[in-house]
Amino acid sequence: MNFELRDAIAADAAGIALIYNDAVANGTAIWNERLVDAADRRAWISARQAGGWPVLVAVDAQGRVLGYGSFADFRAFDGYRHTVEHSVYVSTDCRGAGLGAALLLALVERAKAAGKHAMVAAIEAGNQASLRLHARCGFEPAGTLRQVGTKFGRWLDLAFMQRLLDDLPPR
Repeated sequence: MNFELRDAIAADAAGIALIYNDAVANGTAIWNERLVDAADRRAWISARQAGGWPVLVAVDAQGRVLGYGSFADFRAFDGYRHTVEHSVYVSTDCRGAGLGAALLLALVERAKAAGKHAMVAAIEAGNQASLRLHARCGFEPAGTLRQVGTKFGRWLDLAFMQRLLDDLPPR
């Protein structure tokens, strides 16, 4: 599959909303239950980028958003300033084509360039495809929180994975 990775622009918001809403309505990758519109995703892109955080998209030759990813602070306390948490989502019709890995590895490189030390993934523990993707991209299991979320009338476990990005001492 041919695709280009680039920074998101406002015009990508509708495509991002389609992927996001599919994950909300049909899966457990996103633990929200509220669908969003393009205006919501435009505001999200703007807020992320204004905060210095990347929002990347994978697009085809016609500009259709096939997947997206971003990262931001892991937690909002000073001691976590070198750690980010990311998310990557791929359109259901494009999964298995390498987009997820391309987006994830591009985010890893952005985090390294930003001087970050660790990247964290929080994954619904039953999402074997995401767990395998992260393992292939150098992430290691870091623990599971049992029954911390709910969706579709069942409890969900949250698996954490992490990748260290450098071997520098604390700064």
